[in-house]
Amino acid sequence: MSQDVTSASDSPFRSEPNERDQAPQFVLPLVVHIEKAAPPARTDALETAARAVLVMLSDERSLGDGEWAQVMRDWQDARIRKVVRRARGAEWRRAEALPGITVSGKSAEVRGFPPVPLDGWPKDLARLQVSGTDLDDPEPPAKADPEVPVLWLNPDLGMSAGKAMAQAGHGAQLAWWELSDEERAAWRDAGFPLAVRSADPGHWGQLTTSGLPLVRDAGFTEIAPGSCTVVAEHPALR
Repeated sequence: MSQDVTSASDSPFRSEPNERDQAPQFVLPLVVHIEKAAPPARTDALETAARAVLVMLSDERSLGDGEWAQVMRDWQDARIRKVVRRARGAEWRRAEALPGITVSGKSAEVRGFPPVPLDGWPKDLARLQVSGTDLDDPEPPAKADPEVPVLWLNPDLGMSAGKAMAQAGHGAQLAWWELSDEERAAWRDAGFPLAVRSADPGHWGQLTTSGLPLVRDAGFTEIAPGSCTVVAEHPALR
């Protein structure tokens, strides 16, 4: 599921063409482990995908002179694209053998990989399917802890789990960009606690005008261009 995101005129997430479109385009691959007999819960998969993006952004290999730093900069200089694919069995084991980071939730496992060119995917990732990431929650998720960052989903959009995972990753990344170095370090050291929840319709209207980081989809898949998908409410940004 590929998409883009928000506010400033040069934002990598705006659906309108801008100078970022002239840069070489990269995508951050995310692979979710889905076994037929024991698929992860939907909300846990969304939260784990968001944490995987944050772990990739903050890893020492992505910073300074790290081995992933240049491609991470190239990716962030262009549009910030993420694609979620699914794997099971031998597919998952092959994905785990590639350079990347696996993040585990309560029932979900998501592996993030350093960005690749749009047309330059490793074969063991390129062969994985995008479709089939429809997941369910066995029971409704508990109310989000007010002390924890919350990625609020648009309640009026019906997104597949894969689409929503990528959008949650966008929201987490926007929140990360808005934080100070000290706030980032505190979030990282705490293990990137966060929640993903669908907003109540009335609350959603307030969130979209609150000035908090807002994700707007580029409309490549599933929903119309410019649709607001996620608002990132980090306590430090309220």
